[in-house]
Amino acid sequence: MVVRRAVKQVAVAAGALAIAAAVTLGTSPAAQATPAGQTGAAASAKATTKPTAKPKPQPDTMTIVGGELPEAGIKVLQAEDPKLFRMLMEEVGWMAAATPQASAPKKDKLGPKYTVQVLIKEKATQLYELYPLATGGPRAHRPAAQPSGKKTDGWFYGRLSMSESLRLSGVPLKAKPDVVNGGIGGGIGENLKADDDPAASANKFIGEMRRLFLLNGAVLVIILTGLAGMAFLIRRRI
Repeated sequence: MVVRRAVKQVAVAAGALAIAAAVTLGTSPAAQATPAGQTGAAASAKATTKPTAKPKPQPDTMTIVGGELPEAGIKVLQAEDPKLFRMLMEEVGWMAAATPQASAPKKDKLGPKYTVQVLIKEKATQLYELYPLATGGPRAHRPAAQPSGKKTDGWFYGRLSMSESLRLSGVPLKAKPDVVNGGIGGGIGENLKADDDPAASANKFIGEMRRLFLLNGAVLVIILTGLAGMAFLIRRRI
């Protein structure tokens, strides 16, 4: 009797301990924080995932002042004329982090100066001085005082296309279409939105030459046929 009562008390105590453990585990913070069906490792990985970084803003506006331009200068918007904007950026963008290539030329050898400013959402970020008519070829200057912060003052040899890029933007310079891909020229400030495809132009030229050869061949066949007919008639009469 005593043994049976002891066994019953042990069973009751064990059941009470099991219930207490279940309640404790069910109400623990870790169990509540982990969603149903998701392991602890997956929840931890999700918690440590960093948000995607926003893309860095890109230049969208360029201004040109100086020389014989009006005081207001010229403004080129990337949204309105992307090809012209890209041409101007190719003239100055590479100087942002470039090492100076030359010493400062004599002022009387530089010719007219055109100041080009690069902006992002109406905020100036880069500033350059271009000399397209400098003696010995175009020159470019990167002033030390830059809108985005002080840099090393430096002089560079400009691209041969500098004069034409500025002219196409509206600067009154003499045309040099031979230094621009596609032979662009004639007039000031042309619209460059439509890209010319060199391959399409070549195919068109080949097609025209083929038609010319076919036409010449047809004319030659007609002439030979006529001569053969005349020779046959003359031979019959003889």
